[in-house]
Amino acid sequence: MQQTSSEKRTLSLGTIFFTVFLDLVGLGIVIPIFAPLFLSHSSTILPAATPDNVRSIILGILLASYQLAQFFGAPLLGGWSDRVGRKKALIVSLIGTVIGYLIFAAGIELGNIYLLFAGRIMDGFTGGNISIAMSAIADQSDEKSRARNFGLIGMAFGLGFILGPFIGGKLADPTIVSWFTNATPFWFAAVLSTVNILLVIWRFRETLHTSVRRDMSLLTGFHNIAKAFTIPNLRTMFIVVFFLTLGFNFFTQFFQVFLYDKFSFTQSGIGDLFAYIGIWIALAQGFIIRPLSRRFSPTQIFSYSALMLGIALPVLLLPDKAVYLYMVLPFVAVANGLTQPNMTAIISGLSSKESQGEVLGINQSIQSLGQAVPPIIAGFIVSIDRNLPLIVSGTFILLSWMIFVLLFHKKPQKKFVEV
Repeated sequence: MQQTSSEKRTLSLGTIFFTVFLDLVGLGIVIPIFAPLFLSHSSTILPAATPDNVRSIILGILLASYQLAQFFGAPLLGGWSDRVGRKKALIVSLIGTVIGYLIFAAGIELGNIYLLFAGRIMDGFTGGNISIAMSAIADQSDEKSRARNFGLIGMAFGLGFILGPFIGGKLADPTIVSWFTNATPFWFAAVLSTVNILLVIWRFRETLHTSVRRDMSLLTGFHNIAKAFTIPNLRTMFIVVFFLTLGFNFFTQFFQVFLYDKFSFTQSGIGDLFAYIGIWIALAQGFIIRPLSRRFSPTQIFSYSALMLGIALPVLLLPDKAVYLYMVLPFVAVANGLTQPNMTAIISGLSSKESQGEVLGINQSIQSLGQAVPPIIAGFIVSIDRNLPLIVSGTFILLSWMIFVLLFHKKPQKKFVEV
């Protein structure tokens, strides 16, 4: 029996949901590992005599290497997906993710820091699968469904972050199973990504109907940054994206260091806390954003959620006991859960269907740059004061919110159409 267009759209949305979910489980699995792997003097990755400030700086550079590689790779994948289709681009991206996890796991087993960098760079360069999935969502969305559909992907994001860090923390805990090590989560993540490849091959229905050919190179990321400031209707929004991404990644990249240093969290404890954050993100994007999007526009929601996020993050510095973090983190998670999909929906809504891949690719370049800078800076400033990354985080997000409210909010915007 032949499927209707509505059934095909539902099938593709469901497959994209599970693709993003499995991808985020894989990403979440590795979160609890980095801080103990580099900051613990019992780890074999660095010599035991390595000073703490040097350890945090090397950790920051490693985290940044993934984002810098994504800065160069994601625009290529985004542009390629506009040419050959979302399905092929997703498969290639996921294959790179599998290889990256395997190399990193081998680096941990062998105590080889060069393999760790090679694994993260490989994963980052081919790690544009989220932006490709976003393009596939945009292919099937109209003005009314765009925010809800991006919220659905945000829910998959949140659910992945519930299970991912929890599983990762447990898989790295030898007190649960004697042969579990810091490498075990990466082996498992490679298996999950392989399952993801099979899911895309068997279940994903191509969403791109009009192929667009454009020049691509390793410098596309830089061209995207330059082009972002030449598109009048998107220029301000891209500045907002950059500062918000910059700020939020000071939190995400080094919050595990804050937990390890201030409250002596283990891999398992870090995984549990990030899973708790994921629960609230999933609740926000699965049950809060959909009814809100029926009553309010993405612009209206973003103008409040970004402010809430900028205020909530520095409040994490106040608790003197770890248990109090569980009272503050829901505000951070819900604010972020509302902010991210509506920010993407605003950008997607400002471009034509033919330009979704390019515009979201530019957006990914902006975000990759915003994600690459914080680990390097935070690696230095956390050696001065462990509280500084959270202070800087809140400051940049509030700056992003101010730019949005003063320069973008309530102003008429025209769609960008690639010529």
